[in-house]
Amino acid sequence: MFRALYDWTMRQAVRPNAGRVLAVVSFLESSVFPIPPDVMLIPMCLADRSKAFRYALICTIGSVLGGMLGYAIGHFLIETVGQAIIDFYGYADKWQAFERAYAEYGVWIILIKGLTPIPYKLVTIASGAAHFDFVIFVIASIATRGVRFFLIAGLLWRFGSPIQDFIERRLAVIGWIFLIGLIGGFIVVRYLV
Repeated sequence: MFRALYDWTMRQAVRPNAGRVLAVVSFLESSVFPIPPDVMLIPMCLADRSKAFRYALICTIGSVLGGMLGYAIGHFLIETVGQAIIDFYGYADKWQAFERAYAEYGVWIILIKGLTPIPYKLVTIASGAAHFDFVIFVIASIATRGVRFFLIAGLLWRFGSPIQDFIERRLAVIGWIFLIGLIGGFIVVRYLV
C-alpha cells in the first residue's frame, strides 16, 4: 500500500504540474483537508533535491493562504461551515475551553500547533472565531509553517540520498509511523486537548 503511494508520488514529482498540486494540497490542508502536505513534500524533495526549497516555499505559501481561508471560515462562518469542521474532528465539546486558552495564548498556540501533527485547520478556524488579530495570525502562520516545511526541505536537500535509501528500505514501517502519528494527532485533539 505505502509502496504504491510512494512510487506514485515520486512519479508526480517530476511532472510539470507538481508544484501546483503541492500548492493545492497545502492550501486545502490548512482549512478543510485532513492529509498534511508532507506526504507530497518529502517524496517530491527526494525526487528532485534541487527544488527542495522551492517546494518548501510552495508549501508555506499554500498553507498560509489556506490558513487565511480557515480564518475566514472561523470569523464569518463559524456557525455553519466552521462548526461542521469542528464537529468532524470531534472537537465540539472542548471548543469553549480552547477559545479561552486561545484568548490568553493565541500566538503560542499558532506557533506550536503549526509544527505538530495536530490538525492546523483547527487553529486557523479558531483564530477567526476568536477574532484573533489577523496580521499577527498571518505572521505567526508564516513563521511556524515556514519553519516546518523549510526544515524538512533543508534536511532532505542536505542528506537526500541517505534519507531516501532509509525511507525506501523501511517504507512500510515509516508509512505506519506516519499514519499512526496522523491518527494520533486527531486523537490528541479529540480527547486530550
